[in-house]
Amino acid sequence: MSRRSADPAVPRCIALIGSPNSGKTTLFNSLTGLRQRVGNYPGVTVEKKEGHLTLPDGSEALLLDLPGTYSLNARSPDEQVAVDVLLGRTDHTPPPGLLVCVVDATNLERNLYLVSQIIDRHIPVVVALTMTDLAKDAGISIHVDVLSEQLGVPVVPVVATKGLGIPELHAAMVTTRTGNGRTRQWHLPEPVQKEYEELVGLLQHHDRLAMPAAQNEAVTLLSAPPDLVEHRTRFSGEVLEHVRKDHAKLEFLGFDLPLVFVESRYAWIRNVCARAVVRHHPVGLPLSDRLDRVFTHRIWGYVLFLGLMGLMFQSIFSWAAYPMEWIAEGFDLLGRGITQLLPPGDVRDLLVNGALAGVAAVVTFLPQIVFLFFFLSILEDTGYMARAALIMDRMMSRVGLHGKSFVPLLSSFACAIPGIMATRTIEAPRDRLVTMLVAPLISCSARLPVYTLLIAAFIPDVRFLGLLSLPALTLMALYLMGLVAALAMALLFKKTLLKGSSPVFIMELPSYRLPSLRSVLLQTWERVRHFLERAGTIILGASIILWFLASYPKLQGASPSDQVQQSYAGRAGRMLEPLIRPLGFVWKIGIGLVTSMLQREVFVATMGTIYSVEQATGDGVVSLQEKIRRDVDPQTGKPVFSLLTAICLMVYYVLAMQCLSTVAVMRKETDGWKWPLFQIGYMSVLAYGVTFLVYRGGLLIGLGG
Repeated sequence: MSRRSADPAVPRCIALIGSPNSGKTTLFNSLTGLRQRVGNYPGVTVEKKEGHLTLPDGSEALLLDLPGTYSLNARSPDEQVAVDVLLGRTDHTPPPGLLVCVVDATNLERNLYLVSQIIDRHIPVVVALTMTDLAKDAGISIHVDVLSEQLGVPVVPVVATKGLGIPELHAAMVTTRTGNGRTRQWHLPEPVQKEYEELVGLLQHHDRLAMPAAQNEAVTLLSAPPDLVEHRTRFSGEVLEHVRKDHAKLEFLGFDLPLVFVESRYAWIRNVCARAVVRHHPVGLPLSDRLDRVFTHRIWGYVLFLGLMGLMFQSIFSWAAYPMEWIAEGFDLLGRGITQLLPPGDVRDLLVNGALAGVAAVVTFLPQIVFLFFFLSILEDTGYMARAALIMDRMMSRVGLHGKSFVPLLSSFACAIPGIMATRTIEAPRDRLVTMLVAPLISCSARLPVYTLLIAAFIPDVRFLGLLSLPALTLMALYLMGLVAALAMALLFKKTLLKGSSPVFIMELPSYRLPSLRSVLLQTWERVRHFLERAGTIILGASIILWFLASYPKLQGASPSDQVQQSYAGRAGRMLEPLIRPLGFVWKIGIGLVTSMLQREVFVATMGTIYSVEQATGDGVVSLQEKIRRDVDPQTGKPVFSLLTAICLMVYYVLAMQCLSTVAVMRKETDGWKWPLFQIGYMSVLAYGVTFLVYRGGLLIGLGG
C-alpha cells in the first residue's frame, strides 16, 4: 500500500503522533474544530479520533489522532495500534502519507526519541514543537532553525491554545512529501556493530528489503526477544536463525542489546540538543515546581483535591439550576402544544406521556452533565489530573494498586467504558484486571440524573459555612462512596483472587498550563454529544416501550393509577416486589431497576413515563420531583418514596452494575465471559447487601419506611 496520495502535492491522510501530555489533543482540536468524530479501531477497543482539515491550497485532508506513545516499541495495545497504523499494517485505516510528530519543548530529549525512530524509517514528518512558552519560562531556548537542520525535517513551533504557528504548520504539511531526515550515525560497540551490519545484509538479500527498512528491522530484531511469534511471519527462516545466534553470542559477551541501542539513540539525541538548545538558569524554582509543592503536598494535596471536588459538585447544583428550569419549561411548553394540537387518544399519550416524558426527564439534567464534563476537561487540560494520580498513589498503594490505576478510575467518573479501556496502559495483568473489575463502582455521568433527581426531591437545601449546600455534600459523598468501595474491593481482590505485588509507580508530570477554552469546550461537547445520542436512541426507545407496557392491556373504567398497576409493567413490577421489599423498594422502583440495566439514567426516564401515564395531569415533566414526593401507596398509605428510600436507592445505584454496554466492553477486554459475569455477580451482591443494611439501619434510627 502506497503512502503517497493520489494527489502528489497533498498527503491523502495525515496523522498526529506524540507522547502523552505533549499537547497532541489540543493541537488536534485546534486543527479540526468540530469536524471530527470518535469511534474505535475495528477489532479492538482502542479509541480512534479522526477529523478533516482544509490546507492552504484548498484541498481536504483526513487527520488521524493516533494514541499516545513514547516510542515505536509498543508495550500496550493502544501503543501497538499507533505503530500498526503508522507502518500501514491495518486494513481498515489508510497508512498516513505524512506524520506530524508533536514534541513537547519542555521535554525535548525524551520526545526526540520517537522522532528519531520515525526519521530512521524515512517516513515524511513535520515536527510540531509545542509548549515553547513554558520552555522559555523554564529557561530553555530552542533554536528552531538549528534543530530543523540537525534533524533534517521541518520544525514548526506552535501554541495551539492561541492559534500561533498553525498557518506555518499547514504550509509545512503541503510542502513536506518525502522522508528526508539526516542520516544518523550509530555509535555501537564493535561486536554489536559487526552483527548489526551482517543482519542488515541478510535482510536485504533474503527478505528483499531496501536499506532504510533493513536497518530498522535489524534494530527491531536485535532489540526484541528472538522468539516473538510476530517475527516468524514477517521474516525468513535464515534471518531468524541468524538472529538467534546473534542474541546468544552477544548476551554471552555481556551485552544488554535493548539497552545498547537505546543508549546509542540517546547519544545522538544529546548531540542534537547540545547544538540546538541553550539552557539558562531561571531565578528561583519554575512555576510548576512551586505549584507542585502545594498540589502534591502530603496534607494540602488532599485538602485541595477535596476542595476542587466540592466546588465542582456545588456548581452542579447552584449554577445548573436555572438552565434546568429553562429546559423543563421548554419541554413542558412542547408537551402542552402537542396536547392542544392532537385529539385525545393513544397517539397523543404516546408522544406526551411516553416519548416526551421519558426523554425530558433525563435531558432536563443536561446542564449538570455539562458542568461535570466542563470541570473534568479543565482539570485535564491544566495538567492537574497527573497530580491527582500522584497523590492518590499513596492511598492506592495500600490496597495493592499504584497511581497508574487511578487514571482509569478517574476516567470512569465520566463513563466506566473509557475507564476500562484506559487500563491498557497498566503493564501488570493482575493490576489491570483488578482495575477493570472495580472501575464500574466509580460514579459515572449516567448515575448523575438519578442522584440529582432524588437529592433535589428529598435533601433540604441547607448550607454549611455559607459555602457548600447539603445537596452538594450529599452528591460528593456518593462519589466518594464509589471511590472507597472501588478501593476496598481492589484490596479484597489483591488479597484473595488476584494476589500480586504492586509495581513502582513512575509517571511524568506535565507542566501546568492555562486551559484552552476551545479545547475544553470541544472535549465537553464530545462527551455531551454522546449523552444526547443516548437520550435520542436508547432512552427514547425505552420510553416508548415502557409507555406501551404501562398502558396495556386497557381496562375499561379504571383510574390511571389502577391502569398502571394492572398493566404489563405493573404486573412485572409486582412479581419483582418481594425480592426488593427488604430494601424498602416497591414495584414502581422495581420497574426502574430492570429498565435501567440498559443505562442507569433510564431509571429517571422510567419514572417520568410511569408517573406521566399514571397521573396524566397534562403538565409535562416539570413536576416529576413533586410527583415522586407526593406519591402514596394505596395499600399501605405510606409514601412510595421517602428520605430513607431515596438514600437506599442512591446507595444501590452507587454499587450496582446497571450498564450492559460496560459488560460488553468488559467481555471484549478480558476475551471471555468469566470476568464480566463475576463482575455482575459481586456488584449485585454488594449492592443488595449494603442497601439492605442501610435500610435496616435507617429504620432503627427512625428515618421511617
